Amino acid sequence: MKLEQKEKSLLFSETMIPDIFFSEHLSQIPGDYLKIYFYMVFLSKYGKDIKVNDISKKLNLPLKVITDGVAYLEKNGLLLKKSTGFILVDLQEATLNNLYQPNLTPSKETVEQTAKNQSRAKAIDHINNMYFQGIMGPSWFNDIDLWFKKYNFDEQVMITLFDYCYNRSALHKNYVQTVAEAWGANNIHTWNDLEAYDQKRQKLQILKRDIAKKLGKRSGLTQYEEAYIENWVLDFGYDMNIIEIALKKTTSKQAPTFDYIHHIISDWHDRNLKTPEEVCAFLEQRKKQTKDIKEMKAKVSKANHEQRQYDNLDFLYANVGIEGESNGK
Repeated sequence: MKLEQKEKSLLFSETMIPDIFFSEHLSQIPGDYLKIYFYMVFLSKYGKDIKVNDISKKLNLPLKVITDGVAYLEKNGLLLKKSTGFILVDLQEATLNNLYQPNLTPSKETVEQTAKNQSRAKAIDHINNMYFQGIMGPSWFNDIDLWFKKYNFDEQVMITLFDYCYNRSALHKNYVQTVAEAWGANNIHTWNDLEAYDQKRQKLQILKRDIAKKLGKRSGLTQYEEAYIENWVLDFGYDMNIIEIALKKTTSKQAPTFDYIHHIISDWHDRNLKTPEEVCAFLEQRKKQTKDIKEMKAKVSKANHEQRQYDNLDFLYANVGIEGESNGK
């Protein structure tokens, strides 16, 4: 006995998109690429050959956008390249395969580790309910667990990480990963570490505004100019007391650049000058050296001038002597 299902007409058929797509990919995929993906899902039901040119015409998108979109879908695990073309990835199956990790070794968790895992589980549950309305994608759980281990964040820091990204409307993995990496690089592990880091960043922002104001940059600083300031403060350990000394040295310049200021401040750092007093003493010494050199040059110039006068007189007298002898003859 053979059972067959009647094919639905286009009017009554539907194209299914798994929920895992909306939780894992939707926030990151560009709009034009989303159109390409949806259209490919639609066409895949009919097993038809897909030509790039046809997709370009149907979606009214440039050919390059189509080729770039296909490359994006392939790179992000939505499309798989075969020798005969492409196949749409089964997102549910792929996610299940990524999540399934057989445990081949017996557990050796201590009571302390178990308590930590329970505390982290509560934090992850809070993140899921607070920022994903209880439908956080499965891969997020793996990523959060990885960030706990890689950066040694405590539960409060992890929750704050998601709160920070959520408030900036940037709750997608690339951005969260970037912020987590920055916090890890600044040795943020506990809530106290995060508070100290925030205070330092706030002071840095105030300092940037002060510098922009003193230099008359009403439109604000560029990204590269801010990077210079962060270098002076975070790497060199200089505060406004030292930086302002460098800013004052630009008053004689018509359009001082940050390169010029950076050259001055870097020189002080290379000379291991750490306080405003040490910087001022160095500048005073340089000023005295410059003055001494000018005085020495003036003396040498004066001596050379006098020597030339003597030489001219000797030459004059020598000529007079010659003329006298000629006349006497």
